[in-house]
This record gives sequence, C-alpha cells and structure tokens, in this order.
Amino acid sequence: MRREGRIDVASAVRIAIIAACTMCMAFAGTAMAATESSSSSSNYMITEPQFGAGAATNDCSDNYCANMSVGDTAAGLMESSSFLAQAGGFTTDEPLLEVAASGGFANLGTLDPSRTTTLTMNVSVRNYLTGGYIVQLSGSPPSHESHQLTPLYEPMPSQPGVEQFGINLVANKTPEVGANPVQVPSGDISFGQVAENYAIPDKFMYKSGDIIAFSNTDSGRTDYTISMILNISNITPKGWYTSIFTAVVAPAY
Repeated sequence: MRREGRIDVASAVRIAIIAACTMCMAFAGTAMAATESSSSSSNYMITEPQFGAGAATNDCSDNYCANMSVGDTAAGLMESSSFLAQAGGFTTDEPLLEVAASGGFANLGTLDPSRTTTLTMNVSVRNYLTGGYIVQLSGSPPSHESHQLTPLYEPMPSQPGVEQFGINLVANKTPEVGANPVQVPSGDISFGQVAENYAIPDKFMYKSGDIIAFSNTDSGRTDYTISMILNISNITPKGWYTSIFTAVVAPAY
C-alpha cells in the first residue's frame, strides 16, 4: 500500500498522501514440516492423507485426472500446542500469503488549525501455512523543507491546534473515523489482531517501522482500516508537504 502526501498553503497548510503496499515473501522450500502431502515407509505410501469417505487426490483414468471432494462434514483450521491441521477435502501443501490494499494519491486539501484532518486506507491479509504474519508501516510524517509534522510517539488523543501526526486501526469517535478489523468469513477461522498501541479508540501514535497488526497463526482474511490524523498549529510553516508510506506484510514462521 503506497500513498504520497503534499501540502500547499496560503496562510494554511495543504496535504495529500500516497500509500503503497508490499508483500514480503521469504519462502525457501517447504515452510513447515507438517505441510508434506505424502507419508511413506519401506512398504507403503499415502498421498494427501484423508479420513472418512468422499475425497480423493489425483484420481486418474487414461485421459483425465481430478481432485475430488464430496460430502465433507468438516472444514477449517484445527490446532493444538503441538499440531496444526486444515480439515476438509483436498488442500494444497503450498504456503499462501495474500494481501490487497488501497493505494494511490489522496489530496487532503487545505489543513485548518481548528479541525483535525483524517485519511483512511484499507489493507486485507489472508494467510495459509505460514504460521502467521506481521504488518509493518514505514515512512516519515508529512514534511516541507526542514519541517516535519510532529509524530506521536505514544498513544495520544487528537488535539486540533496542536501539531500532530498519528494512526490507529480501530473505530474512533473523536474524530469520527476508522473501523475495527473485520474477520472474514468469521472470527472462528480468522485471527488477525491490531498491535496494542494502535488498538486504542480515540488515541493515535506513529513510529516508522512499527508492527501495527499481526496474526499468530494461519488465518482466514482480516480487513484492516488504517486511520491517519493530521493536526497543525497556528505556527506550522506554510508550504507543500510530502510523504510516502509503505505497508510491509511478511510471514511469521
């Protein structure tokens, strides 16, 4: 997710922001020992082990092959402290980390010291057989020449008239912006979480490179909303302010 911001001023400050999303994949060979698709001994071999009836892998004739699943009674992720399994019919043994993000250029117009300016960006993450993932956000707060909007290094409420730049990933009332993470299809199989410092409603902070969201296990899809706040003061230097932010999503084995 990549966004770039600019500010133009005529006694005030104007801004736009650009965002880009990067998915970092570091797969080398098999991601986890438990993902092998076959088991064998000196006498026998089982490919894609199945229990019960109604599923088959590579069921072939002279002309066709098919992976089949009929009448499954269970599907989804199961785990204990020692083992992890994906129930259902045929499942791939290939790790997956899938990311979708809003991006591009957003012009925030002229900033006013009497009100908070906000911007939201959306990131969706889904993973399978990677053991979880992390989402990091990097980039400098909007700046003009040598002046940079003041980042909040700890969770703080928005204060119009006080120079501030910060984000969070939850629903807020002051200002009214953002949304809580949405687990797709449900919280039973999707486990994405917001990092503690970015999960406090009505409080914002920003440190470049922070982990802002994560999952500690394989997960369905989690849709995150990243909310940015920008406040300026009466002495914020006027000019065009620019910034580039990059969200990096990486597997956590």
